[in-house]
Amino acid sequence: MITTIIFDIGNVLADFTWKEHYESLGYTGEMLERLANATVRSNLWNEFDRGTLTVEALEEGCILNDPEIGADIRRCFADVQGMLRRNDYAIPWIQELKQKGYRTLYLSNFSDRAEKEYADKLDFRPFMDGGILSYEEKVIKPMPEIYQLLIDRYQLVPEECVFLDDTERNLPPARALGIHTIHFKDLEQAKAELRKLGVE
Repeated sequence: MITTIIFDIGNVLADFTWKEHYESLGYTGEMLERLANATVRSNLWNEFDRGTLTVEALEEGCILNDPEIGADIRRCFADVQGMLRRNDYAIPWIQELKQKGYRTLYLSNFSDRAEKEYADKLDFRPFMDGGILSYEEKVIKPMPEIYQLLIDRYQLVPEECVFLDDTERNLPPARALGIHTIHFKDLEQAKAELRKLGVE
């Protein structure tokens, strides 16, 4: 029996749309890919999520990845808030699950800056029973430690939990601990897979 629903934040409860953000600034094609490779696809972004880099260090490191487009990288960072928005269904979905008696937690690679600056966009957290953000613990998915930390902190029974994440590589460590997993693609698909696990 499932008792606990664990959510990733990015692209599950909130959209992290770097592509749309960069396109809104006028970048397309080869330049779009170049910017992505220098920024959100770089290992530096993982360190930022882990909480070991400040946003200033992240920006400078990304510029070092591709100095020729340094001015463009600075432009993207200046308006990085445009990369994130909460999905309209997030709070109603959480409330619906809680009304049915499910415990709701979050487990997400989410940066210090995003949490502090975008709190108004991510106000679903007060509706939840807790969770773990990567920057607070200096560990990121898919490192096994972050999943075990969630289990230990909230005294979870893994077989009674289901974890929803938009990235397939983040799911095997959860499955290895006995947690049910769903590779999230959209709300209806996720709800259909939850129903298969007995979550109505």
